Amino acid sequence: QVQFVESGGGLVQPGGTLGLSCAASGIILSINFMGWYRQAPGKQRELVARITSGGSTNYADSVKGRFTISRDNAKNTLYLRMNSLKPEDTAVYYCNTDSPNQLWWGQGTQVTVSS
Repeated sequence: QVQFVESGGGLVQPGGTLGLSCAASGIILSINFMGWYRQAPGKQRELVARITSGGSTNYADSVKGRFTISRDNAKNTLYLRMNSLKPEDTAVYYCNTDSPNQLWWGQGTQVTVSS
C-alpha cells in the first residue's frame, strides 16, 4: 500500500523560507518520477515541481528560481525547499507521482504566506 506523509508547512512572512518533506512507503521514490503539487482555496490542484528517476528537475513558471525539489534515496523521502515565498504560494502542498494516482493523495501540509 502506497502512502505519502507530507510535513513541514506553517505560517511564514512574505520573503521567508520553508522546507517541506514527503515520507513515502510502499513505493520506491528513486525509480519513479515524482512531483510536488499544491491546491489553493477555490483553485485546482497544480504541479509545481517534478523530479525524474534520473534526478532531472522541472518547475512551474510561478516557482522557478525560488523552489527546489530534491530526494533522499536512503530515506525514501522527497523534499521541497521554498525560498522568497509570496502570498500567492499559500496552499496545501502534496506529493505524488508525476502522473498522480488518485488513491495515493495524502493529507498534505498547509503553507500560509502572510504578514
